[in-house]
Amino acid sequence: MTIELMAVEGIGEIEPGTDLADVVLAHAELHDGDVVVITSKVVSKALGLATTRTKDDIVAEGTDRVVALRGGTRILRTHHGLTLAAAGVDASNVSPGIVLPLPPDPDGMARDIRHAIRERAGLRVAVVISDTAGRAWRVGQTDIAIGCAGLSPFDSFEGREDGYGNPLVVTSPAVADEVAGAAELATGKLGQRPISIVRGLDPALLLDEDGPGAAALIREEEGDLFGLGARDAVVAALGGRPVRGFPSLTPGEAGELDLVALASPALLAVTASGDGYVIHANADQLIEAGMLKQRLLSVAAAHGQTITVDVAVG
Repeated sequence: MTIELMAVEGIGEIEPGTDLADVVLAHAELHDGDVVVITSKVVSKALGLATTRTKDDIVAEGTDRVVALRGGTRILRTHHGLTLAAAGVDASNVSPGIVLPLPPDPDGMARDIRHAIRERAGLRVAVVISDTAGRAWRVGQTDIAIGCAGLSPFDSFEGREDGYGNPLVVTSPAVADEVAGAAELATGKLGQRPISIVRGLDPALLLDEDGPGAAALIREEEGDLFGLGARDAVVAALGGRPVRGFPSLTPGEAGELDLVALASPALLAVTASGDGYVIHANADQLIEAGMLKQRLLSVAAAHGQTITVDVAVG
């Protein structure tokens, strides 16, 4: 199989109200089965979202919750469900003083552009809206799909066997992300080529219908094992209250954590009481009792629960 990556040249500046389907058709020679990859930046420009308001204000509007903070770096979950630095708000490749938020409905924009190309040119193509994201545990950034239409966002191998006969259980290539990352190799970051064509993709990955979109690639919060940064998870737990970002636990996992929280070198007596616990300590055990109280509150927060913990001295 041969896959071609082709950056579309000569597009120029995208203004508010620009019809991106017309831009693609005017500058690219499309074939049936092509995937048109468009950066989210030009989609936002075409939608007239460029603004001179402060970046902090735009970031705040786009933020659903904080995942991690480190100095000036803010990793945030957007209202789309994406986890991105600064909620995906960008101030690069625009005039000084201008900032661009993400499009509010990237999957919807991918569908609209796809339908327009099919109506005007009679071509069956897929469309991906891409944006740049960092990755946990890895240095650098890569482009990912935040919107797509006409393309399987992932390809589940569950139930298949590899070449050695081993059953595959969780293998599921993120096709739309792979296409977005590959396209960025052709467009580059500084070449002012925001649209590219990916040709030669396996036809089995292309859809007659629009498909579920890139939203299908977003992991639900209760299944996200890394919903908070490491320090942020500690701070959240020490706050003693449930917060979003902790993954759901099975009863067995919760029970194991309870045993850890209840373990105490001072062997303090702990009894259940109503919706929480009572720690029994004498006057010489108040420090240990306070430490155990916070451990219990922290574990409860990790469970997504609110409990009361009292210390009885006597």
